[in-house]
Amino acid sequence: MPPAHAIRERARGSAPVWHDPGVKIPKPTEADRARFTALIPDAPGVEIKPMFGNLGAFVNGNMFAGLFGSQIGVKLDPAKLAELRNAGGGPFGPAERPMGGYVTLPEGVVDAQGQAWVEAALAHVGSLPPKAAEQRRKS
Repeated sequence: MPPAHAIRERARGSAPVWHDPGVKIPKPTEADRARFTALIPDAPGVEIKPMFGNLGAFVNGNMFAGLFGSQIGVKLDPAKLAELRNAGGGPFGPAERPMGGYVTLPEGVVDAQGQAWVEAALAHVGSLPPKAAEQRRKS
């Protein structure tokens, strides 16, 4: 059940979705977008798609990395998740509703270290079952 203050919206040709107007969604700069896309490997099955004014990197229909304003978040297995948190990573997504299983890359990480975290996320999420076409269309 959505929160009482949520608004039901329908994008053209899609199922209705609930939007919480209390959630703040920052917009990335062009530099943020460039930094994000530079970290995403050019690998089979990997695609970058727009999401709520930001970007998401997907493999087999599952998101493994995302851009939220200037933050880059990755989805990792529990051990790597704890390791990244200990290295300075924090919650990813809106402060009101951070995304479970995702951690932000520490501030300023864009080099080989950042690519290593993104590749670990790709390996983890790539090992998950692909999202069925029906699930992809609804999301």
